[in-house]
Amino acid sequence: MTRRVPESQRVRDALENAVVDGRYRPGERLDPARLEKEFGCSRTPIREALQALERSGLVQIRPKRGTFVTELSISELAERFEVMAELEGMAARLSARRIEREPLDDLQRALLECEKHAMAGDADRYYYANACFHGIVYDSCGNAYLRQQAHALKRALQPYRRLQLRVPDRMRRSLAEHREIADAIAGGDAETAENAARDHVLVQVKEFSQLVRTWRHLTEHTSG
Repeated sequence: MTRRVPESQRVRDALENAVVDGRYRPGERLDPARLEKEFGCSRTPIREALQALERSGLVQIRPKRGTFVTELSISELAERFEVMAELEGMAARLSARRIEREPLDDLQRALLECEKHAMAGDADRYYYANACFHGIVYDSCGNAYLRQQAHALKRALQPYRRLQLRVPDRMRRSLAEHREIADAIAGGDAETAENAARDHVLVQVKEFSQLVRTWRHLTEHTSG
């Protein structure tokens, strides 16, 4: 039986897509009343979705002024991805040394979920299985501060990591990269795990032309 997606998550996902697709532009104010009509729901899931998007950095809630789409430059996004790559690599290296049996089994299950959704071509479900996979790596690193920082930055970048999955053939290649990371962690190969995890994020920077085109589209319409 398929688990029903919470209303606030449905709204959040739709708003993320709307922002990265350019329907809501950088600096644009988001009107809760308009969003209620658009998504056919009450104010509560709208508020919860906007609060979650603020935590991820995609929107800014300004007291007495409203909620606005965050304006980030391409260079700011690239810098965040570079830091994320280093955190991913460090977490994978430590996990290869410290992961225990149960989370290792969880990692394999998350990998199978990624495979299932990649085969089905379902980018949204793949994204959540992907997030679970990475979260297990962070949680298994044995370093509470690193885990906290990795989760925080992952939340801030998740709309753009979702966008990367729309690049042609990206899910298939992402899955292959996940397998390499999981195999290295399971085999206790810390160096390979670190390099594979770092490269897994850096490839998103290398393919940044997709984000550049999208973001240029957004900024061009901001002034239009």
